[in-house]
Amino acid sequence: MSGLQLPPSAVDVDYGTLGWGSSRTMSDFEAGMWRLETAEPRLRSTIAAVDVLDTTPDWERLVAAHEWALNVVPRFRMRVVDPPLQLGKPVWSVDPEFELDYHLRRVRLAAPGTFEAALELCRTVVDRPFDRARPPWEALLIEGLDDGRAVYLLKTHHSITDGMGGMQLVTLLHSRRREPTPHKPTGVAPPPEHLTGLGALQEQLTDRVRTLPATVTASVRAGLQLARNPAGAIEFTQSLLRMATPPACPPSPLLRTRGLGRRFGTLEVTVDALRAAAKSAGGSLNDAYLAALLGGYRRYHSELDTPVEKLPIGMPISLRSSADSMGGNRFGVARFAAPVGVADPAERIRRIRELVLDARAEPAADILSLAAPALSRLPVAAVARWYLAQTSLIDLQASNVAGIPVPVYMAGARIDRMFPFAPAPGCGVMSTLVSHTGVCCIGITIDTAAVTEPDLFLRCLSEGLDEVLGLK
Repeated sequence: MSGLQLPPSAVDVDYGTLGWGSSRTMSDFEAGMWRLETAEPRLRSTIAAVDVLDTTPDWERLVAAHEWALNVVPRFRMRVVDPPLQLGKPVWSVDPEFELDYHLRRVRLAAPGTFEAALELCRTVVDRPFDRARPPWEALLIEGLDDGRAVYLLKTHHSITDGMGGMQLVTLLHSRRREPTPHKPTGVAPPPEHLTGLGALQEQLTDRVRTLPATVTASVRAGLQLARNPAGAIEFTQSLLRMATPPACPPSPLLRTRGLGRRFGTLEVTVDALRAAAKSAGGSLNDAYLAALLGGYRRYHSELDTPVEKLPIGMPISLRSSADSMGGNRFGVARFAAPVGVADPAERIRRIRELVLDARAEPAADILSLAAPALSRLPVAAVARWYLAQTSLIDLQASNVAGIPVPVYMAGARIDRMFPFAPAPGCGVMSTLVSHTGVCCIGITIDTAAVTEPDLFLRCLSEGLDEVLGLK
């Protein structure tokens, strides 16, 4: 697994042309993530990065680094303005009352300061819903760990970006040196805006009139392409039906309930070790990662005397291309029946590989974005109920994001681990892997209404990982 390409140093980046998060208006898909949680809190879409630092960074330097980043990436100065009656899409607008002190805070753990205590504190912060009148992000520096380290939490709303967009951001903003970078280019803070919901709607209506000829032309071209390739149209329609159909196996009877309670857990393994285990069974690192998780599920169900052969799982698929702008959301989700009951980890890897290759080859992998425009025209409460019913059929979602391959620093502190925690909106468990300096950092978000024995579950996941690593 390769990481993102990192610029040689901060001075080699032209920050004025980054354009990260440059879209003024949310997509229909992003609007859904923003709105659905108002009708159904179990669909909250908060993502978090928990960075483990080798030392406590200088606070004043950390504040200055955030001030610099806010000018470089203005998105984080922006709040969401929703048109009245949701007649248009939410708009990003510069918060006229932006205060960095509200978004960036620090706290010291009571002794003994353990990583487990820091992680639990992060979980409680992530659990709290955002103030929707402010830019939807928060950062927290946690000091006082007993081994001299510190933890930095960055909490954002998923409507800002997906995992790959987030890695683009940290790749561009983190330093490759412990010392301050002299003569670092910077941006200019955008002027505050006093945009109202009516103003946002007027903006979109004006833009719709302006772009109408281009929209009609694009629709005609798409129709002509379908007419010239009827076989391709049929194949796409068949793929769409497959993607819309739930996996052909029932959810686990143990993981039936969904709620608001969350528990965080972590796993880690070197990239080389997991890749070697995968290679021994003819699979990829991602195949071995999924096999380890499924091995943990198998053990958990066995411990609770409820063995299962298959479980429905989801796997986010990045749809980004080189032509896409940075930030935002560009992903689909494949769903399939996973071979949990296969005891041999090598055979499990081989079966998973077939399923994943088939899922990645689906022409209609972008079904979420395709369905979003139609769903956006329905009442939010109805869409929320339907979406929760769909996601509740999934017992596990597992994501894998390429990370940073070289050491990076934050205000003089080296980031030793970067644990990602994605939301579990309706699914029982969300697992996310980010590779960081040769280590696979795995963050587990558990819905505690689904997984009623979280300590046992995390132990089983660890044993499932060890089982796969034994293939080397």
